[in-house]
Amino acid sequence: MAAPIGSQVLGEVLPYLEVQQDNLLEEDIKKEVEVPNITGLTISEAKKELEKVGLNISYEKTEEDVSEKIVTKQVPIGGIKTYEGTNVIIEY
Repeated sequence: MAAPIGSQVLGEVLPYLEVQQDNLLEEDIKKEVEVPNITGLTISEAKKELEKVGLNISYEKTEEDVSEKIVTKQVPIGGIKTYEGTNVIIEY
């Protein structure tokens, strides 16, 4: 019975004491971004578009230069909200 009241009191007092929730620092909190649609772009163009919003590109590495190959599929798809630093997996 005291738990809900204690939780409410601590929730209101701790911000005044500058205690971060779950021990997170401001720099640890990632910004939410929208995944751009990169299908139909070359891999090098797709990489640039993803870097603009803070996302990474992930694909199977090969011996050959694939920078001019066309992206045919991506996960997550364009328009989905995710967080900076997320890998967008592509097929070409």
